[in-house]
Amino acid sequence: MSRRVAVASIALLALAPAAAPAPDAPILPQEARYLWRDGAVVVHGARSVVVGHHAPDRELRELARRADAAGQRVSGVLGRPVRPLIVVPGSAAEAARLAGVGRIDGLAALADGGRVIVVPELFAELNSTGKDVVLAHELTHVAAGTDHLPVWLYEGFADYVSYRDSGLPVRTAAAELAAEVRSGRLPGELPGSAAFAADGRDPVRLARAYQEAWLACRFLADRFGEGTLVRLYRDAQAGGVDRALAALGLSAATLTARWRDYVRDQLA
Repeated sequence: MSRRVAVASIALLALAPAAAPAPDAPILPQEARYLWRDGAVVVHGARSVVVGHHAPDRELRELARRADAAGQRVSGVLGRPVRPLIVVPGSAAEAARLAGVGRIDGLAALADGGRVIVVPELFAELNSTGKDVVLAHELTHVAAGTDHLPVWLYEGFADYVSYRDSGLPVRTAAAELAAEVRSGRLPGELPGSAAFAADGRDPVRLARAYQEAWLACRFLADRFGEGTLVRLYRDAQAGGVDRALAALGLSAATLTARWRDYVRDQLA
């Protein structure tokens, strides 16, 4: 997710042979050797491990504190322990190589297997609340998984968890969508994959897509309860979102209609 030095000259090890640990599994500092041949700095939090590439201990300790808090937030919703593993490369280019992607446009962090990779340049630009929201969002992806789900559900659920205890008013967290609603335009459908294409061409539209997805999940939690939202997420992974919605007496069409009303009521 998320919204918002030089490349180190050491060789990176191939990551394919070394799968990242599950979020609730013990994490050992030796895992740093799978990331870099040298220059790895490992810092332990209460439940988290942060691995940085030639990064200052002070910054990594602060990140471990934030990761502990984000892990508690995610655990409080999912109902099981979460042990964050955070990787801090030296640059966005290095983060992209670790994640095995060509570009990381506009992302301050990303979930990658059983870990969260921080994009140092963009993460540093976030304020304190923004850093906490981003970490909780990406840890939700790690802990809850995203397989077999429509993008509005897995991105909206991650934002639901990350904003849950942030203290941000809805109209502040959804500022771009709120401006659209105040101008008299409501979204017509739940955002699909195209709306989340982080190519940098339309950052406002990308922000609105996340906000639309967030309010869909927030609506479900407000209407049916947080536990039901979590159960729907897991049921959708197991049997598809249409079947999971049907268990609540909803179809994609009825959810969309009620969500549009909820967006108007929250943001108008």
